[in-house]
Amino acid sequence: MKHILIVNVNWLGDTLFATPFIRAVREKYPKAYIAIITHPRCYEILEGNRNIDEIIIYDEKKQHKSLLRRFSIISYLRSKNFDTAFILRKSLSRTLLLLFSKIQHRVGYRSKRAGFLLTKRIDVPHKELHKVEYFLNLARAMGIETENKNYEICISGNNIEKAENILKDAGLKGKDFIVLNAGGNWNPKRWPLENFAKLGDEIFRKTGLSIALTGAEKDIHLAEDISRLMKHKPAVLCGKTDLKTLGAVFKKAVCVISNDSGPMHLAVAARANVIAIFGPTSPELTGPYGDGKYKVLRKDIGCKIPCYDSKCNDNRCIKAVTVEDVLGALNEIIKCP
Repeated sequence: MKHILIVNVNWLGDTLFATPFIRAVREKYPKAYIAIITHPRCYEILEGNRNIDEIIIYDEKKQHKSLLRRFSIISYLRSKNFDTAFILRKSLSRTLLLLFSKIQHRVGYRSKRAGFLLTKRIDVPHKELHKVEYFLNLARAMGIETENKNYEICISGNNIEKAENILKDAGLKGKDFIVLNAGGNWNPKRWPLENFAKLGDEIFRKTGLSIALTGAEKDIHLAEDISRLMKHKPAVLCGKTDLKTLGAVFKKAVCVISNDSGPMHLAVAARANVIAIFGPTSPELTGPYGDGKYKVLRKDIGCKIPCYDSKCNDNRCIKAVTVEDVLGALNEIIKCP
């Protein structure tokens, strides 16, 4: 039996992008022992994934920062007798980890810093690919094919029950509602909060649907600011859900309207209806992917996309998407069976 280790990426969205790759490896090697080594923040996304036999936590900046702790993880990986490792992100430290763990076959993309440590170096595609395809290209280079490009996440009955209790406490149980997810990991990716407030009021006026604001605990102040601007007060669910319970909330919503963010991809994975608002990032590279029911809104204003200037205070690209644009997209989704 093959023993395969997949070195995962570090972020929520990227981890969801990697799930089609993980599934493709499982389809190719149905009887293999497949483990994932990943950052603690990504554990919940992968937990319960039927294609994974083991999730190994590795945090080189905190939990495994000391040499002793790094030797302990190397010792553990050696004990598992992995014969093949796929590394999804270019990383010298993690590629060294595979070398010291005596994994014979080390597969990854060619790079100047770490490529020489790989036993199978795959050329980086000349054309930029969506992250899902970028990971799957690594699989194809090893003869692993798949037609299923959908994200995968396990949302349990317990997650659904917790979501129902949260919705009940918020006065939303039994009501049709729209989710607005206004957060984002850097400011240029955030649609103006005034737009979310106006959108929420317009949705209620036109459809009678209730509004829920979601996000992490750090987004509570943002949600409160939006709520203060709204005539029809929304339910603020920020900080009340773990990731999978949030996914369960998304499943119950009529639609999730979100900035480009991890929760937006979580909503796609949960098979919710999704409207994704894009500004400086590229939907072609990191937009929603697969067979889900989603619409992407982005306006071309002449700026180079993608743009990673996190200090940009102009935000013209994302401000170009109007409330009317979002209402039009929502109308299309609600009308579709």
